[in-house]
Amino acid sequence: MLEVKKQPTESSQSLVRRFTRGMQQSGVLFGARKRQFNQRTKSKLARKKAAIRREETKKEYEKLRKLGKLPEKEKRR
Repeated sequence: MLEVKKQPTESSQSLVRRFTRGMQQSGVLFGARKRQFNQRTKSKLARKKAAIRREETKKEYEKLRKLGKLPEKEKRR
């Protein structure tokens, strides 16, 4: 729970600014946005199929890259 009290010499704008900064730092808003759209958990079989599909796609890209049909990966700094 975030509690913000107005200081005697503080303007209402700075109070709102302090409140919003506190909300961002606390992570409450981030968590609420994350839970806004509930995602159903995938079944074990669906996760397995997706993992297999990712691996096959990765192998295919690597094969095409070795054949010279795709550009080389750029190295990150």
